[in-house]
Order: sequence, then structure tokens, then C-alpha cells
Amino acid sequence: MCADTPETLDYKDTLHLPRTDFPMRAGLPKREPDWLARWAELGVYEKLREKAKAETRQPFTLHDGPPYANGHLHIGHALNKILKDMVVRSQQMMGRDARYIPGWDCHGLPIEWKIEEKYREKGLDKDAVDVVEFRQECRDFAAGWVDIQRDEFKRLGITGNWDDPYLTMDFHAERVIAEEFQTFLMNGTLYQGSKPVMWSPVEQTALAEAEVEYHDKESFTVWVKFKVTGFDLPDLDISGEEAPIEDRESVAEIEAQVAQEFVGASVVIWTTTPWTIPSNKAVVFGADYSYGLYEVTDTPEECWAEVGERFLLADKLAADVFAKARLEEGQWRRVRDVTPTQLEAMTLAHPLAGVEGSQGEWDAPRDFRAAPFVTDEEGTGFVHCAPSHGMEEFELYRDLGMLQEVITYNVMDDGTFREDLPFFGGKRILREKAKKGNWEGDANAAIMSKLAEVGGLLARGKIKHSYPHSWRSKAPVIYRNTPQWFAAIDKAVGDGQDTYGTTIRQRALTSIDELVTWTPQKGRNRLYSMIEARPDWVLSRQRAWGVPLTCFVKKGAKPSDDDYLLRDERVNARILEAFEAEGADAWYKDGAKARFLGADYDHDAYEQVMDILDVWFDSGSTHAFTLRDREDGSDDGLADLYLEGTDQHRGWFHSSMLQGCGTMGRAPYRGVLTHGFTLDEKGMKMSKSLGNTIVPEKIVQQYGADILRLWVAQVDFTNDQRIGDEILKNVADSYRRLRNTMRFMLGSLADYDPARAVAREDMPELEQLILHKLAVLDGVVREGYAKYDFQGVFRAIFDFATLDLSSFYFDVRKDALYCDGDTQRRFAALTVLDALYQRLTTWLAPILTFTMEEVWLERNGPETSVHLVDFPETPADWRDDVLAQRAETVRAARRVVTGALEEQRTAKVIGSSLEADPTVYLSPELAQIITDPDTFADLCITSQIELVEGAAPEGAFTSDEIAGVAVVFDRAEGQKCARCWKILPDVGTHAHAGVCGRCDKALS
Repeated sequence: MCADTPETLDYKDTLHLPRTDFPMRAGLPKREPDWLARWAELGVYEKLREKAKAETRQPFTLHDGPPYANGHLHIGHALNKILKDMVVRSQQMMGRDARYIPGWDCHGLPIEWKIEEKYREKGLDKDAVDVVEFRQECRDFAAGWVDIQRDEFKRLGITGNWDDPYLTMDFHAERVIAEEFQTFLMNGTLYQGSKPVMWSPVEQTALAEAEVEYHDKESFTVWVKFKVTGFDLPDLDISGEEAPIEDRESVAEIEAQVAQEFVGASVVIWTTTPWTIPSNKAVVFGADYSYGLYEVTDTPEECWAEVGERFLLADKLAADVFAKARLEEGQWRRVRDVTPTQLEAMTLAHPLAGVEGSQGEWDAPRDFRAAPFVTDEEGTGFVHCAPSHGMEEFELYRDLGMLQEVITYNVMDDGTFREDLPFFGGKRILREKAKKGNWEGDANAAIMSKLAEVGGLLARGKIKHSYPHSWRSKAPVIYRNTPQWFAAIDKAVGDGQDTYGTTIRQRALTSIDELVTWTPQKGRNRLYSMIEARPDWVLSRQRAWGVPLTCFVKKGAKPSDDDYLLRDERVNARILEAFEAEGADAWYKDGAKARFLGADYDHDAYEQVMDILDVWFDSGSTHAFTLRDREDGSDDGLADLYLEGTDQHRGWFHSSMLQGCGTMGRAPYRGVLTHGFTLDEKGMKMSKSLGNTIVPEKIVQQYGADILRLWVAQVDFTNDQRIGDEILKNVADSYRRLRNTMRFMLGSLADYDPARAVAREDMPELEQLILHKLAVLDGVVREGYAKYDFQGVFRAIFDFATLDLSSFYFDVRKDALYCDGDTQRRFAALTVLDALYQRLTTWLAPILTFTMEEVWLERNGPETSVHLVDFPETPADWRDDVLAQRAETVRAARRVVTGALEEQRTAKVIGSSLEADPTVYLSPELAQIITDPDTFADLCITSQIELVEGAAPEGAFTSDEIAGVAVVFDRAEGQKCARCWKILPDVGTHAHAGVCGRCDKALS
């Protein structure tokens, strides 16, 4: 009978092979809902609050920027909420009381628009419906989407107080929003004014900057002629004349001569909004630019210019203007210089002045003066001014005290010209509905046609440029002067809260620099520049679904009168009491004015303001009714962190800053973190029309929420990120590698006995090295989470898990873990594995919420959760930099050995490194460090190894990576152990057949 061989002997059952029910395949889409149900049953979030209260933990409050309750989640929502969840979970596990109250914006035009669409489909008139009934439909619509979005957010593993979120349409919230508005009313910063605001003719309401997005738009461009009808030099200033005045016959003759050259010429303006020409009141020029008088000497066919016509143009732009008018060089000439003084002496006429049928609408002379906002970079060097439709022009004439002379009211709420406007009455700037993506109405064409008819047009064309659009209707917006309610941001706030400034702007700028931490820092610069340059805050909107401006104005009084606004705490209190009980609907119910004014005032003497507050005022007030008023809010009413996309510098960060500075004297937050936008794999913006949108629900169904969470952790969220199928496949691959690492630890720890744990000082150096690396990593993880650097945290953990553990430590220690008996080396390795498990599982829990719960439950009871524990404290004495430096040297020498073995494997000399018994030649310095051949053989995963101090023979394998190491390959001598597969001389000489001495001892 043949002797037993390693292949015929079966010692498998004697090995300590990994044992675990933790599956290789995660099956996340099917299994994650079970964990969600389990967390709900355990009441994890509630238990954390109880724990925090019992331990008197320091609170950490991330205030949720409210998403809008009107549709399914998109990938940006997922990125945002997952980032928030990682912040909350990591702060909690680092010892804070991390509270998170989800919230929703529920008021505003998007929801109102949806209800109106439903009405239009049924042929109903919204204005014929009782406003309270209409508001109830809006409320029901929002409530339905809150429920849908809540489930979608929870499916992503987001923790928080989902049973009691904040809603801006809750009665208490509406009461507080009104109360915050009343603070502006009472502190003197509220006023009614009239100025150009971004206006949506389609939605018939003013829009905030945050409600606007910019898209390319093709616009008409026109070059329009304003005739010089008079010339009167002030103080007879004839500067610019070649001859001195004393050489002329008389000043009057000089003036007449200059006038003869200018009168009848045309100042040419250029605009991309022809529809504003009927509202023109002035033309302005730049005081520091060079201007000239030009004459047409020849004309081609189809040209609006005539031979002999003269034009005033900026010299830098003249050639381009004539080219647009189809005039080539040689068909025009420069006649003379034109000085700023001469320009100021001119009188201009509107191109429609005196036109038959104009009814004198444009006959008054146009104002003509220098202005600081004129440039000579494009156009003509002259700017036409319609102060009702442009903020720079408005501010110019406001500061001159001339607004009453230049403001017009030609454009109605729906973007049509007033019916009695000559030639253009009823014409639309924009269509009511886009036609094949085109919103162009009939106003521009009518105006250009009329200008051409009366000889007022020099040229026209089209330009494609970035233009503001409503993000709801996607229609272009216009600037339109309308009466609105404003908060003055440069007026001293009479509230005595002057620590950070006396005005809203001062307080905001001080808060930005002194009270808020910005992540990334560039967010500070963006908001600072916006606040520094912004105009007064437009608070009012002309809609129905929202919180009304709860104030009254005196009939017959002017907005500038002291008694125009009713300021009475008793009236305010009655309003707030009603809102608390009935919500803001109380404002719209029959008898509301009498109810709130009570017996204190003559009801007929006051008008009730029916505008609603800008929805950004709603969301800007959320800190008051969420952080300040709720028991689970913030202890001081402030948030530790606001976290949103970069667009919220002009949105929620901005409105919250203004609102907080207006009502409590400072920013309502201590920290702001911003993330970029999510693009497709090619870096393109996601768009339904392009078909490149990625819906979180589909990712969750295909991969599981943890893969989406891992994607969030792997990207640099401070910049724009990309996502797509290939990217998600790579993320899933990283997940599998990490899962296999955790699975190995779980399997190896199956029979771990804490009673047999080995003290660090009694461990082999390899185990001490891993503990050192854990201690270093502990600092990296905590610092990274504190700085919200999730990418850095995950990268550090992943590299450690895959490079230091799977590819090195586990590979080296498999032999001891599987084959050793009750040895200190094996128990030391298990002790280290337990330390690794405790830390990796908890460190990764904020990122891989579901998977780490699965890992945790494999070793802990069903009544616990990884999300109920903190990051374990790591002993400071685990860190040993001297050991680590020595170990890195040994590891570098190991790479030389493995390189030599790989060369033999590639040449098919050996199949496994256990077939090798290399001789390693070491320099005297390295020989003092690498002293034990058995330990080094374990590190190199060879059966045997020989260490020699001295120079290597010629032909030995070396590496440029480390000097002083050379390897001469040789085969291992002896037989292959049937149990550990090492090839050793003593195999077969022990009591148990076919095994080495180490295995024989283990079998005994």
C-alpha cells in the first residue's frame, strides 16, 4: 500500500478556517428595506437622543435646507441628503448629540402653478375659486409630496426625526414666519417702493435671484437712431476747437457753427431688448471714452443709412457699427472729435417723436448725460435708458432725484403693453406658451417694424447670449418696475442688537467673516461679494399660496409718510394668535380686516396688504420655528451647519443670512458647507431632453443605497461630480473589495475569545505595527469627519483595508490564523482582528450605513445596532513611530524578495512562493534590523529563508527601491506539509503523518 501524501491526507477539519454566514454577494436592493424596518422598530434615532440626554452630550445641529415638496427626488437631492446624513452620523459617533430635523418648503409658485395647470385642464378660472379653497388644494398637494419624498429619503438610509419634520405650511411655522416679518415691520426696515425687479410675465409675479436660472437665448439686437435736435454749450465752453476763441468773430458764431455740424446727426444706441424702446427716457454716454462724428459717404442696396447722414459713435466701436449697418470701409468717414462737454450740450429726440398717430407719447426731449455704467466694449458707446426696466438706469435717476420724470408703466403683469400705448397696445413681449421652445411674442417685431418705417433704425440682428429664465416655467423673465415691499438693508435697524453692525448689510458681512466657518473657503468669497453688492431685499410676491405680508396701509397716505404703515403690537398679536390656531388662511377669511384691526382703528381707513412673502423669506425663517422653538432644536437657536449646493449662496444661505441679521442681529448658522452639481459621465449637465438624467430610485433598485452612498463618499463633492453606469460599476467594485475584507475578519473572528486577548506589549511586531497604523488612522478618520472630508476618510480607510490588510497583513497571517494551535501569535492576530473590526465597522458606518449594520449584527446581538455606538477610543500607546519606521524598512526588503520570487513564478520555475527557500543578503545596517529568518520567511510567505550578512554574489536579484538587499533563489528542501503546505525538512518525522512540527503540535 502506498504511503500517504499531502494530497491524500485530509487535515482540513483541523484548520481554523474562516466561518461566517456573511455572504459574499450583498443583495443590497432586497435586504436594505429590512434594516430600515429594523431601525424603525428599535427606534434608533430616539434612543440616540435619550443616550445623549443621559450623557449630557454637546449638541450638534445640522439644520436641513428644505427641499421643495413637488416632485420625485433627483440625483442632486440624493447627494445633498446623503452628505447631511454622513455629517450627522459621524458627529454622533464622535460623541456629539447630533440632531437632524428634516424639513420641507411647502409654499410658493411651483405648487400654485401645478394647481392652476389642473384648473386650466378643466377649463376653470382660478380667480373664480375662493382663495381659501384654492390654498387648501395647494396644501393637500404639498402634503402628498412630503409623504412621497420622505419615503424616498428614508430609503437612502437617512437618519432623522422623520415622524415630526418641519413644514413651512404648519400653522406654527406660518405664525412664526408672520412674526419674523412683523419684526421687519416694527424695526423700520420694511418699506414699499417701486423699482425694476425680475418679473415673470408667464407666472405674473416678481422673482428672486434664486428663482432664476440662466440659459442661452436668441434675442433681437437693434441699432436705433436718436436725433440731435438742439445744441447749447453751457457757459460758451468751446474746448476742443482748433483756434483760440480770440481768433473768432464771436462766440455765438462758433456755437452756431458747431451746432450746424451736430444738429440733425443721430446718437446711435444698441440694445438686445427692442421692447424697452417705447419706455426710453434717456441716453447716456461714458465721460472717459473717445467719441467721433461720422458721415455716410456711400451706401449699398438694402441699407437703412443714407448718404450724408451723420452719426455719433464711440471711436472704438464705430467700424463694427457700420459693418452691422452693411457699410464697408470707404463708405463712411470720421468728421471730427466730439468732447464730453459737447455731448452734454446736445438735446435728443426719441425716434418715435412726432410720428403720426403717436399722440405725443414720445415728444418730450430725452435726457442725455454721462453715466458710470457705460462701456466701450460692445454696442455703440451710448446706452439707451428705460429706468422702469433696468436697475442701473433706475439707480442713476434715483440718485439724481429724477425718478418721477423717467418711470413708465407701459408693461402689464402679463407682459403685454398697456392697451392705450400708441402702435403697440396689447402687444406681448412673450407668448403665453412656448411654441417649439420659442417664447418670443409680437412686441419686438412690431417695434422694429415701426422704427424701420419712421427711419429710426440703423441696423438689426440677433445674438445668442445667457439670459435669465424662471426655473419653474422655463420662460424668459423681464425687468419690470412694479410697486413691491422691500427690506432696507442699509438702514439702521432699530432693535438694539448692534454687536455686529447697525444695518442688515453690516451684520451680514461681519457674520460672514467673524462668525461662520466656510467649507470650502471659497464659499465665503461668493456670499460676501453677493451681500456686499446686493440691493434691498424684495419681500413681496403677487400670488396666493404663501404667508401674507401681515400689515395694513393707511388709505390716502404716501409710502413716504410716517403713518403709511400701521405699526401696532396689539394688531400684530391678534394676527399671530389667529395664525397659530388656523394658519395663514386666517388672513384671507371674510372679516379678517375687522378681526385684526379690532376696535382700535377705523376699518375703512386702512387697506389690507394681500401680497404674499417671497418663499425665500419662508425658508430663511426656518431657523426660528425649528432651531429656536422646538425641544429637539438647537440650545441657542443657531445651527452648527447649513449644508447645500453652491446655488444656495444666492438662495437659502443668502436669505437666511438677511433674515437672521434683520431679526436677531447675526447669521443663524456657525458653519456652511457647499457642494457642486452632479453631471453625467461626460461632464454634461443632466437634462430630460438629453436623456442623461439618473434617478436615485433606479440606482437603489439596481445596486442598493449603499452603493449610491459610497459614490458620494468617493467624489470631491466641493466641486461638480460625475455619475453614470461605468462610474457606478467602479464604485460597486470598490464595495466588493471592502466587503471581502470585512468578510475575512468576520470569518476569522468566529471563535475569538476575548478572555484570550493578548496585550500589545506581548504581541509580535507585525501585530504591533497594525495597531500603530490603526492609531494613526484613528486620527485621520476623526479629523476627516470633523472637516467633512468624506472622500479623504473613505480613501484612507479603503487604502488601509485593501493595501495594508488584504494585500499584506491578512496574506501574511492567514498561515498563523489557519494553522497555529493555541499559540500566542494566533491569539495576538485575533486580538488585532477584533480591534480592526471594532474600528472599521464603526468608522465606515456613516458611509456604508446598511452594510456596516450587517457586519455589526454578525457578531452582536439583534437588539443592538452599530448606529447606537460611538467610535471606539484608540489607546495612545498603540502609536509607535520608531517601530513603524523599522517595519517600513523590513517591508521594503520584503518587496525585494517577493520581486525575486515573482520573476521565478513568471518563468514557471515555481508555482507558489512556499516552494522557495531564498537566501537574502543584507547590508550590516539591515542585518541589525532583520534578524529572525523564521519571522522574515512568514512575512515573505516562503517555507524557509536564509539570512546572510554581507555582499551578494554576482547575478543576485536586486531592486532600486532599497539598497543593501539582494536575493538568490533556491527551492525549499523537504516535503510539503499536508496541513499547512509549507515545504520543510522535518515533514513526516512527527507523530501525525505528513505534517511539520508546528502542525503536529497543533494536532496534539
